[in-house]
Amino acid sequence: MVHDSTDNPDDRARKSPHTAANDAPPGGLASPDVDPATAGGDEEDDALLPDILEESGAVGEEPLATGHEAIERAVRLAPTSPGVYRMLNANADVLYVGKAKNVKKRLSNYARQSAPQPARILRMIAATVTVEIVSTSTETEALLLEANLIKQLRPRFNVQLRDDKSFPYILITGDHWAPQILKHRGAQTRPGRYFGPFASAGAVNRTITALQRAFLIRSCTDSFFESRTRPCLLYQIRRCAGPCTREIDFGGYTTLVREASDFLSGKSHAVKQELAGEMEKASSELEFERAALYRDRLAALSAIQSQQGINPRTVEEADVFAVHQEGGFFCVEVFFFRTGQNWGNRAYFPRAEKTFTPEEVLGSFLAQFYDDKPPPRVILLSHEIEESELLANALATKAGHKVEVTAPKRGEKKELVTHALTNAREALGRKLADTATQSRLLDAMAATLSLPHAPKRIEVYDNSHIQGTNAVGAMIVAGPNGFVKNQYRKFNIKSEGITPGDDFAMMREVLERRFKRLINPPEEGAKVKDDDFPQWPDLVIIDGGRGQLNAVREIFANLGLTQVSLMSVAKGPDRDAGRETLFMPDREAIKLEPRDPVLYFIQRLRDEAHRFVIGSHRKLRKKDIREAGLQEIPGIGPSRKRALLHHFGTLKEIERASIADLGKVPGVSAESARRIFEYFHPQPG
Repeated sequence: MVHDSTDNPDDRARKSPHTAANDAPPGGLASPDVDPATAGGDEEDDALLPDILEESGAVGEEPLATGHEAIERAVRLAPTSPGVYRMLNANADVLYVGKAKNVKKRLSNYARQSAPQPARILRMIAATVTVEIVSTSTETEALLLEANLIKQLRPRFNVQLRDDKSFPYILITGDHWAPQILKHRGAQTRPGRYFGPFASAGAVNRTITALQRAFLIRSCTDSFFESRTRPCLLYQIRRCAGPCTREIDFGGYTTLVREASDFLSGKSHAVKQELAGEMEKASSELEFERAALYRDRLAALSAIQSQQGINPRTVEEADVFAVHQEGGFFCVEVFFFRTGQNWGNRAYFPRAEKTFTPEEVLGSFLAQFYDDKPPPRVILLSHEIEESELLANALATKAGHKVEVTAPKRGEKKELVTHALTNAREALGRKLADTATQSRLLDAMAATLSLPHAPKRIEVYDNSHIQGTNAVGAMIVAGPNGFVKNQYRKFNIKSEGITPGDDFAMMREVLERRFKRLINPPEEGAKVKDDDFPQWPDLVIIDGGRGQLNAVREIFANLGLTQVSLMSVAKGPDRDAGRETLFMPDREAIKLEPRDPVLYFIQRLRDEAHRFVIGSHRKLRKKDIREAGLQEIPGIGPSRKRALLHHFGTLKEIERASIADLGKVPGVSAESARRIFEYFHPQPG
C-alpha cells in the first residue's frame, strides 16, 4: 500500500510492551537508512509454536450447572442489540470474548442445558461464574471491539494471534528539498510517502540497498547532509547522487526521486523503459560511461524484482492468507502484494485448541490481524469464512475504501492462494521438526544435569562494560521452541557505588531487579502477560566459574528462591570452545565431550547471551560518542577530531578504519591511532 503520511492519521502501529524503561526489550540502533525517531529492533522474532491446548476429561454436572446458572442470570439482563460479551471465571480471568448481532439470543444458546455442545464449549461454561456485556451500535462495531479485546486480554478459549511487531515500510521523506529514503516502523506522522507493508526488515533493507543503486537517493540524516563539504563514500561507490555538495542539481535529484516513487508505486515497466531509452541514447552519442551508469541502474531494478519471487500479473494490491493444520497446531501464511509486486511473506502460529476448524481459526485471525494494520483492497483466503461479508464491511469502514474478502476458485488469484498454502504447510512442517529437535535437546540436558524435568524456560545472564563504563547486563531466554526474543531484557546498571569492573556487583543488581519483579509483580494494566510461556525460569545459566555460581547462589538465598536450578559455564583453557566446565551447586564439576550435543546447545545459549549483551553495550557507547564527541577518546581533542572527520567523512567510517588507515590522518600518531582503534574495538570485560 502506498500513501502519504496524512492518509491514515488514526492508524497506530502496535508496539511491543515494555516492562520498564531500563528493563526493556532490545531496540536496534538507527542505521543511516532507518528513521531514528521510530527505529526499533531489526531482528525478526522467530514465530513460536504455542503450547498445545489439551482437552480435559468429562465435565462434571455440578460445575456445568453452576456455569449455566451464571449465564442464565446474564441472559435476563442482556440486550437484544449487537454487542460483545466476556465470560469470566472465579478469579475474574477472561475465559472467552464473543460478539453477537443479538447478545441475548447468543447467550441463550449457551444457557440451554439440553443443547449439544462441543467439549471445549462445555469446559468454558463450567468455568464461567459471571458474564460482562458491552453494547455496540452495529455488528460491525462489535466485530472490531471483539478483535481488540481478544488481542488485549488473550482469553483461554479464543483463537489468539500472538504478534507484537509492527511491519516495516519504506519512507521517502517529504520535509526536505533533497528527500531521504529510509526504513520506517510505527506511527506514520512524518511527512512523505510510505510504501509497504513489507514482511520483514530484511526485505526492506535489501530493497533500499537496490533502490539506492538504481536511483541514487540519499539515506543519510538531515544533520549529516547539512554538514557535508565533500561527497561521502556512498557517492564514490555510486549509491548516492551527492545532492549534499550539489554534485547533482535540484531538478536532476527531483527526477530521481520521482522515478523511485513511480517504481514503488507499481510503474516499474515505465521506469525501466525510460532508463533503457536513456541508456540507448547515451550509447548512440558515444557517452559510454553515462550508458554504463544507466545499465547498472537497470540491473539494480531487475535485482529487486528477482528477489521478490512470484509477482502477480493481474493482482495489483492484495493480502493472501492460507491456513494449514497439522499435529494439533495451526499455521497461517500471509503474503503481501502491493503495486503488482511481492513484498514478502510471514508465517504465524496462532494459539487455538485443536478442536477449532481451519475456517474458525482463519476468521478470528483476520479480525485480530487488521486490528492495528491498514487493510488492502483485496484479501484472498484459502478457506471460506462464515462472516466474510461482515469482516469486509468492518475493514472498509476502518480503511475508508471498499475491501473485498474472498476465497478464489480459479485463475491467478487461486494460484496465489495455492502458493501461500504450500508455504503454510512447509512452514508448519519445519517448525514442528525444529520443535521436536529442541525438545530432545532439553530432555538430554535434563538427564545430563539431573534436573527434575526438561526445562520449559531457560534464562542466561551476562554483563558487559569497558573499565566500568557503560555497564549493562542482559538476559536471554530459550524454551521448547528455541530462543524467545520477545522475552529478552537488558539492564542498564544503575548503582553508583559499584566499583568499576566489579562483575559480581553488576550480576547482583541484574538478578535482584529481575527476580524482585517476579516475586512482587507490578500492578495489573501495565502489561498483558503471554500465558503461553512461563514467566519463572526452570534453569538459570551464568557465565563464569565456581565463584560466580556461589555468588549467585547467595543472591538467590537472600531472595528466598529455592526452586530455580543454577548453573555456571566456565570457558576452557585459552577460552577454547568445546572445553568448557559446568558447575552446579553441591556437585562436582561437569566436563562433557567436545562433540556432545548438550554442550553444543549450552554453548549456543552462552554465545547468544554474549551477542545480545555486547550489542546492548555498543548501543550505549555509540550514544555516548554521539553525545560527547570523539574527544572522549583519550588524547583526541577538537583539532584531531576535525582532522579525522575531514579525512574519513563520518563517524562510521572512522569506526571501520584500521590502525594503519588512522595513522595516515595528519596529526594522528601511531599511539593515537592505536587508542582510537581500541576505543571502537574493545575487548569487553
